[in-house]
Amino acid sequence: MNDSDRGLIFPPASAGHSLLQLPPLALYIHIPWCVRKCPYCDFNSHTAAPVLPETEYVDALLADLERDLPLAHGRELTSIFFGGGTPSLFSADALGRLLEGVQQRIGFASDIEITLEANPGTFEQNKFRAYRRLGINRLSIGVQSFQQAKLEALGRIHNGDEAMRAADMARNAGFDNFNLDLMHGLPDQSLDDALADLRQAIALAPTHLSWYQLTLEPNTVFWNQRPVLPEDDTLWDIQEAGQALLAEHGYAQYEVSAYAQQGRRARHNLNYWSFGDFLGIGAGAHAKLTSPDGQILRSWKTRLPKDYLDPKKTFQAGAKALTVEELPFEFLMNALRLTDGVPAELFSQRTGLPLADFAKAREQAQKRGLLVNDPERLVATPEGQLFLNDLLQYFLP
Repeated sequence: MNDSDRGLIFPPASAGHSLLQLPPLALYIHIPWCVRKCPYCDFNSHTAAPVLPETEYVDALLADLERDLPLAHGRELTSIFFGGGTPSLFSADALGRLLEGVQQRIGFASDIEITLEANPGTFEQNKFRAYRRLGINRLSIGVQSFQQAKLEALGRIHNGDEAMRAADMARNAGFDNFNLDLMHGLPDQSLDDALADLRQAIALAPTHLSWYQLTLEPNTVFWNQRPVLPEDDTLWDIQEAGQALLAEHGYAQYEVSAYAQQGRRARHNLNYWSFGDFLGIGAGAHAKLTSPDGQILRSWKTRLPKDYLDPKKTFQAGAKALTVEELPFEFLMNALRLTDGVPAELFSQRTGLPLADFAKAREQAQKRGLLVNDPERLVATPEGQLFLNDLLQYFLP
């Protein structure tokens, strides 16, 4: 198998829809290694060896991008997101070579947002200053909790003091835009525990907070060895009190689990939720791409790092072209996560389908109190956001 076989190819186009213009384009880069796999984690992450294959992996990432470049169709990147795993395990030299190689192949928007996920246990001041000099201008710090017992239960490698220092180190390294990732509904967590974590996070003054409930996912340690989680009544109390506390301190909720200070919403994630396009490179990375004839393709890369690094094997593990019947559900599954929804006209811009064809589904969802009756926007009601699966049933093929 030669190098040209490692790329991503659109299957023959299906008829029935077309787009006037292509959506914005982002890039997701997956770094699959962690110091230790957490018991709740179902992401494609693998325990790192003492020495990471940085050079080989950067070479593979750039080759992967090279194969997918025709699918950019001349668009520049509006955002880049380094996810994992723990991308902050990579050196600044490796990430610098990678970013330079990406920019040589595809244009960057003048105001591009470049986010790096980082864990407190990997913070080194000089290293993060070097990341900032590379043009990385946003961090997402995986705190999860500040309480030692909770961190130990979650299998995290950092302690509460390191979590607090990470925010200060990020700011001292020049990052004036950073997210803290925080969980609630943790093993044996009380309402007071959850709010104490949230107050500590707010005191660190991040520009953005991702605050979400721990869920038990298949193929994780927690799925097979289930911890004792809070009762539903406690979870509801945590959710209500936490949202009120965040609003009180100027963190506006704009998505199911995302809260931001004014002007600090995560542009990369907004692109996902507004059904924009994104290239995905790296082991296990996913992509969603639109062709000029309106066909939309979801694809994913091979998961195991050793296979991804093997030049005899393909980067791409699979792909699926979305059918015309699937598009409404796929679009709304993302867009209705946004608390303000999206302009109604975006539906046709992203799917190529007339929204008028779904007037009956909209009417039924509105009668159920799940969708706001607004001809100019597609917005879930507060109840609709709580019961999003019920709302989406109206738009199933």
